[in-house]
Amino acid sequence: MKQYEAVIETLKRLGGCATFGQLNQEVFKIEDCIWNTKTPFASIRRIVQDRKEIFRIRPGLWALEEYRSLLADRGIVAQDVTNSDSEQVQEFNHSYYQGLLLYIGNMKKLATYVPAQDKNRECINVKLGEISTLDKVPPFSYQEFVDRSSTIDVMWFQSNSLGSDVMMPNSFFEVEHSTDIQNSLCKFSDLRVLMPVCISWQMPGAMMSL
Repeated sequence: MKQYEAVIETLKRLGGCATFGQLNQEVFKIEDCIWNTKTPFASIRRIVQDRKEIFRIRPGLWALEEYRSLLADRGIVAQDVTNSDSEQVQEFNHSYYQGLLLYIGNMKKLATYVPAQDKNRECINVKLGEISTLDKVPPFSYQEFVDRSSTIDVMWFQSNSLGSDVMMPNSFFEVEHSTDIQNSLCKFSDLRVLMPVCISWQMPGAMMSL
């Protein structure tokens, strides 16, 4: 099996679409393909960018052309200038970037949390509640602060350096795709008293640390 065929087969096994991370983990499980290269990840990147059978949905997210309509039925569509403001695209973007932040937090060996109202939303084929590692916000401070933080889009927690069982916040993230960011800024203003905790604000194309 050729390398590009292995990538296409992996995309099929993953439901027609996958991130680079998923491809990098799964494609080498196909035993019929030999990767005689010192840079296999670069080869995978080149294949998804060059093959006409594959198209880009989002940065880092690729899909098979033959699955385009099936993915669209699930709300997974390529974003362009004609649909970037549509409710379908905005909802997908929100849960997609939430999921990526959860994955990154997990890779950093941090505990991760997503609000209860978002747990059943999906990042690709996985519910956000299945990616996050915490079911509730740890009691890291006064109850008012805990309650105020409970609706933040993604939170990362780490063990207390003093040896306590109570985990402390590492980072807070709000994913924004509209111009109305007043609520997010108000949350961060209220929680700045927790500094030196790193409070971050994430939006497509930009990252700000407050």
